[in-house]
Amino acid sequence: MFFEQIQKRRSIRTFTDRKVEKEKVDRLIEAALRSFSSRDIKPWQFVVVNQTELLKKLALAKPHGSSFLKNAPLGIVVCADPSASDVWVEDTAIASTFIHLAAQGLGLGSCWIQIRKRDHSSAKTADAYIKEILHIPENLQVESILAIGYPEEIKQGHAKETLAYDKIFFNQYTPF
Repeated sequence: MFFEQIQKRRSIRTFTDRKVEKEKVDRLIEAALRSFSSRDIKPWQFVVVNQTELLKKLALAKPHGSSFLKNAPLGIVVCADPSASDVWVEDTAIASTFIHLAAQGLGLGSCWIQIRKRDHSSAKTADAYIKEILHIPENLQVESILAIGYPEEIKQGHAKETLAYDKIFFNQYTPF
């Protein structure tokens, strides 16, 4: 089942108007909370957003690569407390991956929107912009937003022969 999911999963940026059912949102939250983290510190926190007006505002978080969020029925903002763990970035990435795979398993599409180290404008970071909208405390850092919903676009998984096997080395770094 796992290999079937990773073979089929693709980033989805267009969604139908269908709302994500509470039971599925609950399963996505459970997946996030079950993700592993270094030393089991779990520095991550999540803001689940399903209000259309908030999603439209969040879609403006950065000039490129976030606008499709305005048409998603669900967004999950992934944050962490950097003072809790020196590997908070890795831990939030793991949790995000769990959410993506859970979405795929629930028949949903999803796409990562990078926020950390991105600008909203020349005067404000995307992180600061999102913190203002969602009242996120200053001590937290926003890593990403996951746009989630029922996919409008159907994409085939990447063919095995297109995978970057030239980046795999055994026992030592020696190109094929």
